[in-house]
Amino acid sequence: MAEKKEKKPNLLRLNPLDFTKLTPVRKARIEAAPARELRPADTYVPNRIANALHPDVQYLKVTEIIEHDCDNKSYILGPDHAKGTDALAWFSAGQYLSLSMEIGESFATRPYSIASSPNDALKGEYRITVRRTAGGFVSGHILDTWKIGTPVTASQPLGEFTYEPLRDAKHIIGLAGGSGITPFRSLAYAVAEGIEDAQMTLLYGSRTKNDALFDEEFTALAEKCPAFRYVNVLSEETRDGCEHGFLTAELIRKYAPEGEYSVFVCGPSAMYRFLDEELPKLGLRRKFIRRELFGECRDPAKEEGYPGSKAASYQLTVRVSGKDTVMTCRADESLLAAMERAGVKAPSHCRSGECGWCRSKLVSGEVFVPKRMDGRREADFLYGFIHPCCTFPLSDIVLDVPPFHP
Repeated sequence: MAEKKEKKPNLLRLNPLDFTKLTPVRKARIEAAPARELRPADTYVPNRIANALHPDVQYLKVTEIIEHDCDNKSYILGPDHAKGTDALAWFSAGQYLSLSMEIGESFATRPYSIASSPNDALKGEYRITVRRTAGGFVSGHILDTWKIGTPVTASQPLGEFTYEPLRDAKHIIGLAGGSGITPFRSLAYAVAEGIEDAQMTLLYGSRTKNDALFDEEFTALAEKCPAFRYVNVLSEETRDGCEHGFLTAELIRKYAPEGEYSVFVCGPSAMYRFLDEELPKLGLRRKFIRRELFGECRDPAKEEGYPGSKAASYQLTVRVSGKDTVMTCRADESLLAAMERAGVKAPSHCRSGECGWCRSKLVSGEVFVPKRMDGRREADFLYGFIHPCCTFPLSDIVLDVPPFHP
């Protein structure tokens, strides 16, 4: 006789009210269970893994300084064991660290791409490269004051400028300009070391070959790694073995493989604006074009839709945990920049309007947000939340900011 199969319940015919009968049963089981002291949260393996990969803060220190020229230095950062950081969090090539620091009476955060191979994190090393920018408050401080042993407070690795095989094509065309080369150094080593199963052709735009950071390193890596190709693109110099001009669609097609490929872009804002006209000519699907964060907007007057300011500066009232701090905010500086200049420890990571870490409530006042940087959710528009890192005053402002404990 054939074995009678158990009839499975028809879930579509279950009465939702039947689930309410489970509450007394669960309550009785909980009351009948023996009282036992809970184990500490950090004794559970999943919690230990989560804490190792996503620490709230990493206490680091400078272990080595590599000078490239008068305006560029690389810093090797290791764990500061004395402050409780014993190992560095793993990262994906292309991610960044958000560094926080006090400079005089000001407090500032800045994102810096990790320029080293992910494997170096296992050896206790991150590498960031800092380029001096005109009027750069933090870059100048780092280049002029950091030395061996300088303590550094950093976030966990952040950002999504990373290779994802479920989304990206197997071949990457990297378009770099200026200091935007740093995440590509990390990705190049990840490809060469087999961390990422991909191929990459890197087109590096510079004014002259002497301006190209890591040039000898990339050249040597390309010679020994078939999966990595390196091309200098010089705008102000003609040299053998280098392309002359700009990162145009025509040049990209010259080095692109047949079939699908992804384009990764990282560089200055002028390069982004130029590529806004060039990349559509390639006819790529939207998912195959990846851009690193834009970085701070330093001149709202150049942004589309800027209505102009009626005054040179406004009063900014910042409310943190019910305590008000009043300061002046120039019309051409972001609310976040004004807060940091006044020494307010405001939350911030990407400084590009995307991550949402600085999300704050606009209590009153009128503001301008550049359209290209407005990464707010639809609900934020409805309930009056903004990202201070890319928001500029058009009147006196009252802002409710969440507390930040770096």
